Amino acid sequence: MSPTTRCDAGGRPQRVFITGASSGIGAALARHYAEAGCQLGLLGRRQAALDALAASLPGAPCVLVADVADAAAMRAAAERFMADCGVPDIVIANAGVSVGTLTEHAEDSAAFARVLQTNVLGVVHTFAPFLPAMRAGEGGTLVGIASVAGVRGLPGAGAYSASKAAVRRYLESLRVELHGSAIKVVTLSPGYIATPMTAINPYPMPFLLDADVAAARMARVIAAGRRHAVVPWQMGLVARLLAVLPDALYDRLFARAGRKPRGLPL
Repeated sequence: MSPTTRCDAGGRPQRVFITGASSGIGAALARHYAEAGCQLGLLGRRQAALDALAASLPGAPCVLVADVADAAAMRAAAERFMADCGVPDIVIANAGVSVGTLTEHAEDSAAFARVLQTNVLGVVHTFAPFLPAMRAGEGGTLVGIASVAGVRGLPGAGAYSASKAAVRRYLESLRVELHGSAIKVVTLSPGYIATPMTAINPYPMPFLLDADVAAARMARVIAAGRRHAVVPWQMGLVARLLAVLPDALYDRLFARAGRKPRGLPL
């Protein structure tokens, strides 16, 4: 039987800190853990959306407004959460942005920068303030959201594919660095999940999964402390195939693949 979410740790509610909590996967994870009785820290850029989510959840979530690309703001948010709620048992670096990008368009340079700052450095900025306290205490679990999009470079999504490939390698490095400690590192690679981010995709999305269903599956992976998992599992099979596909064949097959619209990152 797969492990289920346990929201108790030593007789107290388990503490779960989630970035990008205002919508999509982050909001779905917040609903899942709140229903299990966890003490939540919900961080995002949009105060109104966070307040609305917090008001819909049981318990009294700690709402924190910050941009994960801002290291100082993330440190302040982490310190406030630990002061008000304690050291988290689970930290989920979920915040991410996505947009179509093309290198030949100079104006897309800003989008490249924003995607990489948010999706890669945002994970670092999320974990860094908590690590000393987690090391000194009872440990915990650090969870990073990568993507199947990081397995191969997708046309028209150079920034997003590069960012998610980098996230996976960063988390792998961190996992090895923390080997032997009481801190686990879990990498989650979602396929297509029904969120505002995927709603604008003008192409078929195989195995599209409801966000709340995805969150429940992700929580089981986190509870089990698995090093890496693809959700849904069917996309894991697709990812394995893509990883071993010869470059020449991959190029021919994906040269005309659908592309996410260019514009401001979401």
